[in-house]
Amino acid sequence: MRRPPGNGEAASEGRGSWGLWGRQEARRLNCAGHDRCGKALLQIGINMMALPGGRHLDSIPLPGQRLHLMQADSVQRWMEDLKLMTECECMCVLQAKPISLEEDAQSDLILAGGPGPGDPLQLLLKRGWVISTELRRIGQKLAQDRWARVHSMSVRLACHARSMVSEYSTLSRSSSQEMGQIEKLLMEKCSELSAITERCLQVENEHVLKSMKACVSETLSTLGQHFGQLLELALTREVQALVRKINASDNIYTTESTTGNLFSLTQEGAPLCRIIAKEGGVVALFKVCRQDSFRCLYPQALRTLASICCVEEGVHQLEKVDGVLCLADILTDDSHSEATRAEAAAVVAQVTSPHLPFTQHLSSFLESMEEIVTALVKLCQEASSGEVFLLASAALANITFFDTMACEMLLQLNAIRVLLEACSDKQRVDTPYTRDQIVTILANMSVLEQCASDIIQENGVQLIMGMLSEKPRSGTPAEVAACERVQQKAAVTLARLSRDPEVAREAVRLSCMSRLIELCRSPSERNSSDAVLVACLAALRRLAGVCPEGLQDSDFQQLVQPRLVDSFLLCSNMEESFV
Repeated sequence: MRRPPGNGEAASEGRGSWGLWGRQEARRLNCAGHDRCGKALLQIGINMMALPGGRHLDSIPLPGQRLHLMQADSVQRWMEDLKLMTECECMCVLQAKPISLEEDAQSDLILAGGPGPGDPLQLLLKRGWVISTELRRIGQKLAQDRWARVHSMSVRLACHARSMVSEYSTLSRSSSQEMGQIEKLLMEKCSELSAITERCLQVENEHVLKSMKACVSETLSTLGQHFGQLLELALTREVQALVRKINASDNIYTTESTTGNLFSLTQEGAPLCRIIAKEGGVVALFKVCRQDSFRCLYPQALRTLASICCVEEGVHQLEKVDGVLCLADILTDDSHSEATRAEAAAVVAQVTSPHLPFTQHLSSFLESMEEIVTALVKLCQEASSGEVFLLASAALANITFFDTMACEMLLQLNAIRVLLEACSDKQRVDTPYTRDQIVTILANMSVLEQCASDIIQENGVQLIMGMLSEKPRSGTPAEVAACERVQQKAAVTLARLSRDPEVAREAVRLSCMSRLIELCRSPSERNSSDAVLVACLAALRRLAGVCPEGLQDSDFQQLVQPRLVDSFLLCSNMEESFV
């Protein structure tokens, strides 16, 4: 299931220095075990050594017939003894081999695959990743003073750079003067790097090598800059072609294909999203979203827009073309499919993310906020799947950070009832990521005094109590982090609501205090999270102020009476071992 860019984690992650090349490296080769190697070598020996006339080892007479073998060929006698000798020979061979392969040997495998023909965009992405990987590895080998590897990889780097320039020129059939100049500089630096690393192989003086190492490092850095400039120019050119194609097309299939290509580019990282935004990608996609003839393409176009708006340039372009107004129109129009409205909610979630500081200046959003919030609450209520509910609730959660008026709007729209009812519907709320959005909304709404009565009326305290026991099912880092956020925000919500004595008494009746104590004292219950610990200590102290009789003396003396920082240090040190 897709997780939205939202309040729990960063909205967009880069993939390295250029963002394009954060792909998985080749898998390591595993050496076979002794048994497997022994049997394999034995089988090879059997298969290769057939006897004259087509007979194989199985046809050799048994030892009792050795008298007849005295007259046989010496090769046949050797094959008779082979059964007893093979295992020993295999063991000798195995002892002479390394247990694991060096990383250097893998690079040839990683770089062996070439781009497919006919697509300049894929050529740039694949060749670009290969070259950036080589640059990184050359830097690693240079730091280790492994000059032989540095030189061989430098030669290979020059080959890849030459191939990229040649193949792209063939496919694109035209090149700007600026690109031609940078191509020339790049190839000159590749030749210079190969030449200087070759000279380093012949130098034995450490002081001379040290000075030459600085020169190699500088050359490598300059080469990387030229490569980045060339790649950016080429990718910009390809993005411009895609944007022109979208703007000029009135064919639904052409627009669908081109928009899909643009979406694929956004998945390569923030640098490409910036290029797309600067070259008019946001404008072109909103043009698609404003044409009724392209209605079936709205979800794809909106999904692409959500990806582009992870960068500041994308959000600025969205505001320039009145993108918020277009999103509001889509969300409030029931004639649009649920998938279209869900993708519009995803764009809203992206542009209101509290982790993106530049989204806080969307003046146009405030003008349409009431319409958008109303439509999102309705989408949560009518959602037919967990993903639709997740996107809509994430947008609402981010809006509650965006402006405090949103919480009052949600209260008037009975959003608490809608959200709490959804918690009992496994079809809509089935992951900690979704519960993270719900509890975020409740935590931000709990600052309002009238929120407490709605929470009690909808049996919300019991649901918050259940969120304090959120556990990951898969154990993945992302899910574990989501569970931590749910626990932390549930404790924060409980602490804020417990200003109302009625809520505090209900929490004590439901044994919330014992669960909070367990979370404080047992690091494993909170996955050793300090944020959860602080939130639980604050909630426990708020409840103890209303109902102190619910605490044992030891809990009161250690968790409530001392300063918060002292209680925190006491609980956070419980997991340390002094053995």
